[in-house]
Amino acid sequence: MQRHTDGSAGDANYGIISSGYTSYRQPDPAIAGFIDRALGAAKTVLNVGAGAGSYEPLDRQVTAVEPSASMRAQRPAHLVQAVDAVAQALPFPDGCFDASMATFSVHQWPDLGAGLAEMRRVTRGPVLLLSCDPEVIKQCWHMEYAPEMIEVEAGRYPAMTAIEKALGGSVQVIPVPIPLYCTDGFNEAYYGRPERMLEPGARLANSAWSFVPPTVESRFIEHLSRDLQSGAWDKKYGHLRHQPFFEGSLRLVVGRK
Repeated sequence: MQRHTDGSAGDANYGIISSGYTSYRQPDPAIAGFIDRALGAAKTVLNVGAGAGSYEPLDRQVTAVEPSASMRAQRPAHLVQAVDAVAQALPFPDGCFDASMATFSVHQWPDLGAGLAEMRRVTRGPVLLLSCDPEVIKQCWHMEYAPEMIEVEAGRYPAMTAIEKALGGSVQVIPVPIPLYCTDGFNEAYYGRPERMLEPGARLANSAWSFVPPTVESRFIEHLSRDLQSGAWDKKYGHLRHQPFFEGSLRLVVGRK
């Protein structure tokens, strides 16, 4: 895959997607807790595909890598400046980090095996990946309203078995429950707040929407709006509005040598 004009090395054009991205994709404290515990005593941490800095620990020495110029520009001033590089060619010597992490990033990589091999090469301790299990991603209500978008999502995320094989060593796959008022607005984060998905910014902050025709998005808006107004959505899914956590597709993969 070629880089987009903004420098993105992934399959999505973050020159467009990054507009307003940080307004909808803020790190969620509950999810961050899983990452913090998995990092353990690590003092130096590499963040690959760091984007605008979500989930970067503030109490550790972080080195961030982000190939998209648009996303690098959105990083807040209190975070380190990100290095312009890609996962499959990390410009660091062997074993120079205590731990490394990649959150909502591996599905963007053109070569999963090469990227994970590079993360393992430069990392002495655990390699953390926050991703979604494509085998489970179709279980949310979005599948009824935008099946094409969900199919795209499922097709882009690598299987957990593929990640485990590429990481090698000892690998733990940890289900991460999604809180009802999750501040990180990926699609499943709105499992109990469907009205939020009618906001253009919420959809724009999820790259899968950029891979489907505008007619799919228009149909989604029309269908969901109609069902919310008539009460059809609540009749079928209303219990989710009061469900404190959703056991969805979110997974934290922790690989150790």
